[in-house]
Amino acid sequence: MIELPFDRREYQERLGRIRAEMGRRDLELLVINDVANQHYITGYDGWSFYTPQTVLLPIEESAEPVWLGRAMDAAGGLLTAWMRPDNIVGFPEGYVQQSDRHPMDWIAQWITAKGWGSRRIGIELEAYYYSPKAHARLTAGLPNATFVDADLLVNWIRSVKSPAEIDYLRKASRLAEAAVSTAYDIIAPGVRECDAIAKIQAAQIAGSPDFAGDITALPPTILAGENASAPHIMWSNRRFGANETIALELAGVCRRYTSGLARTMQLGKAPQQVTNTANAVLEGMEAVLSAIRPGVLAEGVELAWRKVIERHGLKKESRIGYSIGVAYPPDWGEHTISLRPGDKSVLQPGNVLHSILGMWMDGWGIEVSETILVTETGCETLTNFPREIHAKT
Repeated sequence: MIELPFDRREYQERLGRIRAEMGRRDLELLVINDVANQHYITGYDGWSFYTPQTVLLPIEESAEPVWLGRAMDAAGGLLTAWMRPDNIVGFPEGYVQQSDRHPMDWIAQWITAKGWGSRRIGIELEAYYYSPKAHARLTAGLPNATFVDADLLVNWIRSVKSPAEIDYLRKASRLAEAAVSTAYDIIAPGVRECDAIAKIQAAQIAGSPDFAGDITALPPTILAGENASAPHIMWSNRRFGANETIALELAGVCRRYTSGLARTMQLGKAPQQVTNTANAVLEGMEAVLSAIRPGVLAEGVELAWRKVIERHGLKKESRIGYSIGVAYPPDWGEHTISLRPGDKSVLQPGNVLHSILGMWMDGWGIEVSETILVTETGCETLTNFPREIHAKT
């Protein structure tokens, strides 16, 4: 068996908090479709979520969670999850990608046979890998159940990190720093974007001799030249130019815990507009860090940033940060706290936020970010790397 990332007592504590919330919502069974939530509850870790996969959590304190997925991947459950073998359940191969049957047909039958077919069931409806067809087949197979949207129930529990989780995030931060340092070393005029990405990914995986890196839930992003105005396009075999502003949005991941780190580098002399904007962004980050502490509303952090950039004649429509932690593709955000106007989330010790201050202009862009732990008295940046634009001539 692969070593569990956490002590079994921590998994039990997580279940206790989740079941308490289930009780408040009068839920008798929770169907967990978010892959990160499945890992958070069970420890299961495998690239098997391209076929339907779920975790069931009954309200009874004596009952373990049940992992349900493809039969060939049940072996992975026995190696990585903490539950008893009889709570690792695989649906038959004959249900994989068939036109006349669906894995949720089988799972619905299994739930009914377990005696849970008439329960009030909370279900995650916004999970990336839970399709409309899967939901239709599951509900059709459980006509006596009452289904309630329980989206983000587990995510909000996850938003407060334990000391063991924070330790993984610290390690992930070291990998993120190694990735940005590698980018600074390799990127130069004439170098292809794809070659830079290859070196960066090597640093993300093997950037520490003491622990392994994982793949990132979002791929590395390098935005150079006119591409820097678009925050989410991918690399190519394009070569870096002699006078380009380059935005880097990178991360490190340890045991699926993600620490993001965005920085900006300049090849050649920076235009004055780039320098002025960078100064405003750096001042804004100081305002963000000064604002983050327990009891502050998420929208209050964004307001501190907005007051700074407005003084510089700048405006940013998108949010400036979000809760981050355990993650699987295609996204490393937790979908809970967002640093933006109107978000009334109250920051608590143990929240971890990725504040990313991206300014994407016409033909160029700047990014600076920090992964930030809310402490008992304020905040701490888990990433520790110079924020100024890295000039390379």
